[in-house]
Amino acid sequence: MSEVLWSPGPREREQSALARFQKEMARREDTVGQDYASLWQWSVDHPERFWPAVAEFFGTRLEGRPRLVCAGDMPETRWFDGVRLNYARHLVETRRAGGLALVFRNEEGLRLTLTDQELRDAVTALASDFRDAGVGPGDRVAAYLPNHPAAIVTMLAASSLGAVFTSASPDFGVEGVLDRFGQVAPKVLVAIDGYCYGGRRYDVRGRVREIAARLPSLTRTILVPYLVEETNLTGLPHAIAYPDLLERSPGTLSYADLPFDHPLYILYSSGTTGKPKCMIHRQGGVLLQHLKELGLHTDVGPGNRLFYFTTTGWMMWNWMASALALGATLILYDGSPIHPRPDALLRMVEEEGIGIFGTSARYLRTLEASRVRRESGQGLESLRTILSTGSPLLSEQFDYVYRDLKPDLRLNSISGGTDLVSCFVLGAPTVPIRRGEIQCRGLGMAVAIYDSEGRSVVGERGELVCSRPFPTMPLGFWDDPDGSRYRAAYFSRFPGVWCHGDFAVLTQTGGVIIYGRSDTVLNPGGVRIGTAEIYRQVECFEEIAEAVVVGEPDGEGSERILLFVVLRPGVVLDEGLERRIRERIRTALTPRHVPARIRAVPDIPRTRSGKISEMAVRQVVAGETVANTGALANPESLEAFRVR
Repeated sequence: MSEVLWSPGPREREQSALARFQKEMARREDTVGQDYASLWQWSVDHPERFWPAVAEFFGTRLEGRPRLVCAGDMPETRWFDGVRLNYARHLVETRRAGGLALVFRNEEGLRLTLTDQELRDAVTALASDFRDAGVGPGDRVAAYLPNHPAAIVTMLAASSLGAVFTSASPDFGVEGVLDRFGQVAPKVLVAIDGYCYGGRRYDVRGRVREIAARLPSLTRTILVPYLVEETNLTGLPHAIAYPDLLERSPGTLSYADLPFDHPLYILYSSGTTGKPKCMIHRQGGVLLQHLKELGLHTDVGPGNRLFYFTTTGWMMWNWMASALALGATLILYDGSPIHPRPDALLRMVEEEGIGIFGTSARYLRTLEASRVRRESGQGLESLRTILSTGSPLLSEQFDYVYRDLKPDLRLNSISGGTDLVSCFVLGAPTVPIRRGEIQCRGLGMAVAIYDSEGRSVVGERGELVCSRPFPTMPLGFWDDPDGSRYRAAYFSRFPGVWCHGDFAVLTQTGGVIIYGRSDTVLNPGGVRIGTAEIYRQVECFEEIAEAVVVGEPDGEGSERILLFVVLRPGVVLDEGLERRIRERIRTALTPRHVPARIRAVPDIPRTRSGKISEMAVRQVVAGETVANTGALANPESLEAFRVR
């Protein structure tokens, strides 16, 4: 059993939103006991009572009475049939007057703020212009923006009209953007003139002109001045500058009354094996799921300051935005997380009074490697929760946070995906945090681990699945009229059961450990090995900055393990270092885990949301073509992986 690193105190047990919700449910329902496990079991057994209870607890404005809360089997499940609402209304109208909605900062020292009233006025102005451009329910509004207030405003304006919001970050090239927006034919494009990262400014006005010229569906282009003082609209169809819109009289903000399952977002898969899949997400499901995850699992409430290091091309941006409905202030950031120094974001925590800090395992690893420390949490007094996702959080990273950053915070490793724009497994303020484990399965999410025969197992590794419907299942994929691509993506392995593609274990205490994507699980000699197991050992070496491990077919029905490492400056991969790596892996794991080959490479390919692309490396090693290198932030890194 893993070591307990944090346990809930009296406040978490009595005053957290989750504790109050459980107390209320226990009063109503005989089967809800005092522990999290009984609440989780009730929530998955009775979705028709659980999800309305979430809506009621957070004061969600649902018009009409649902004929059925949950109707039909996966993937055709319908939710809250007969209920109408508007997502944007809940993010704008539920906030207290006079509050602070957004704080924006970038790595160059720029700081902007939007009060609740200023946010409302900006949304009103943009929505009015969208309406004049012919935008209505179901039309698409596309944003080519960094994590800037204009992105939040654009999303809310689109949602208020019932339009479908979709976004890409400005580090995407022209083809990467068109691979996404070109599939969904937006009526409006809202774009930035540039972005900053790592001490450099990137002018993207040329890209914006080319993108707009190749989207014939556009009836409006809006350019947001950010890094360039003069706004040049030459070459942009139906164009106007964003500040000119905001100067107009705001008028009245109205909201389209929409069905619960009305489309809200189109999000995209990483697209490294072909054109990205366009996933359509429903407004009511996103709202209730995010209220549950942010309000109950993360304990976000009015006045809290929430930061997540993300871009508009990653689902964590959409997730973060929903915290507006809980009265939180969002801290937005554009730039490198480690510029001009590794602890730049931790300094921002102190300066802005951030209470909930969202990041990735890679960032925490970078802090540790840079020897960033805060003596007993000095300078981090406001910080009570760190959220980490994007890749498995290793046990050693738990040690680092509690030893070198702050001993009395909640370190919530969370995992889900773009596919569900939410989480399957995450944290909870009433559950102990154990070293190397995700705390619990999400309420209302019938998560299990299946073996190869489709049997639910505990304490054994297998496929992470969800056996019952949940409200953030996509409505479907764009341009997939019969749903065949959608069903093939999630329901082909176990019919009627969502198979997520994660290789994981459910522990005896109810926690979850994820070992990596199951489509990149190593299989030497028929033994399935999660890549995270090897990373856990390799990242203990100070000489190694990062690593990627893949399998290569050996021609005999099995595969051999290849380990690629990025070395720190001045380090050479000699026989001694190779021997120590192999010895550690053999001793800590098994001889089957030991790589057949270890090679040094200058860089490792990553998607634009920062995830290591093991699949792209595997394809290159196998001599295959990576179908869409535009989905990678650094496609030039692939050349080093061609086995010689």
